[in-house]
Amino acid sequence: MTQPTLLLISGALRKTSTNTALLREAARLFGTANVVEADLNLPLYDGDLETADGIPAAVQALADHIAAADAVVVSTPEYNKAPSGVLKNALDWVSRTEGAPWADKPVAVLSAAAGRAGGELAQSILRGFLQPFAPRLITGPALHLAASYEAFDEAGQLKSERYAATLSELMAKLRAEATA
Repeated sequence: MTQPTLLLISGALRKTSTNTALLREAARLFGTANVVEADLNLPLYDGDLETADGIPAAVQALADHIAAADAVVVSTPEYNKAPSGVLKNALDWVSRTEGAPWADKPVAVLSAAAGRAGGELAQSILRGFLQPFAPRLITGPALHLAASYEAFDEAGQLKSERYAATLSELMAKLRAEATA
């Protein structure tokens, strides 16, 4: 296999999102890969819009990135005990595209949040959201990054050796699935 393609999907739109920072650290620990960062700045799902205009180009681009990736890492913040609406909207839109892009795709799920549980509940719900698409979810080790606002050094790397070791192990499992 040539260099694998790793797709990063952040459930946060903020430029300084700790979920995006966590994904970039995951990509570094995944190792050599063609890394693509997904754009979830999509219109709200609307069946009337879909009927009138079809699948928006940005949605189709996201579905194409998922289909072309050898592996995907999704990171979600926790908003009101759930994944972000941005991420749920993206999943809903992609479900309307042709070709089942998630099917049998190796996927690792992460979460980063300000709270002490690190988005554990949001991550659990996100796994349920992904289940109908039949990806190959990597089941562990789980990474729920707590107090994410203080978790990264100035180079964007995790300060905690424990979190870094967990993320390294998870990325090794994802790489093994992607290159099998």
